[in-house]
Amino acid sequence: MSRIPAIDPDGCIACEVCTQICPEVFRMGDGEEEHGHDHSHDEKATVYNPTGAPEEKIEEAMDNCPSACIYWE
Repeated sequence: MSRIPAIDPDGCIACEVCTQICPEVFRMGDGEEEHGHDHSHDEKATVYNPTGAPEEKIEEAMDNCPSACIYWE
């Protein structure tokens, strides 16, 4: 894969669309930085395995992202 997907954390609205379409590449923040507070709604999507799926599947997640915060580096 010549391109690597990335997420703009400021644009992410935590809708989880990317994690539902392409869980092999995207996941929601693991919540370890929560310090005991319930901030699960504040977790942002992250790229944890940029080569975990074909580019076509990653692009499907990009195309369906309502905030258009996923892009190729």
